[in-house]
Amino acid sequence: MATRSRIGILLADDTVLSVYHHCDGYPEWLGVKLRKNYTIKEKISDLLNGGDISCIESDQDWNREKVNIHVKYYNERGEDTEPRLDLSLADYLNNGEEYAYLFTDENEWICYNLQDPKYIHQINIPEVNVEELISA
Repeated sequence: MATRSRIGILLADDTVLSVYHHCDGYPEWLGVKLRKNYTIKEKISDLLNGGDISCIESDQDWNREKVNIHVKYYNERGEDTEPRLDLSLADYLNNGEEYAYLFTDENEWICYNLQDPKYIHQINIPEVNVEELISA
C-alpha cells in the first residue's frame, strides 16, 4: 500500500514547485531520506526536474529487475509528468496526499501531516529511518 506524499521547494516569490511521490512517503522513511540526501537547492531542483516519482530510492526498474539504487521516475515508463507550481503554500497543501515535504528558504525540510484536511499540521522528521532502527 502506498503512502502518498508530495515533495516541494519554496521559491523566492512564495510559490511552491513540487512533484508527487508514491511509495513510503511517511516521515520515518521519505522524510529521513530527504533530510540526509537532499540538503542543497541545486540537488533538490535536479530531483524535481525529473517529474513525479514512484520511489526516491528503488533497487528495481519498471520491469522489476534488480538495478542500482536510483530515483524511480514515472517518466521512465513513458508517462509525461512535470513538476507542478502552486501559487501558495495553502494550494500546495491541498492536494489529497498524506504528507507534504517542503524545503524552505532556511534550507531545512518541513513535513506536514495532511491525513485530516481539517487539521493540517507540521510534524517532526526523525533523525534515523526505519531501516536503521531495525538493523541497530
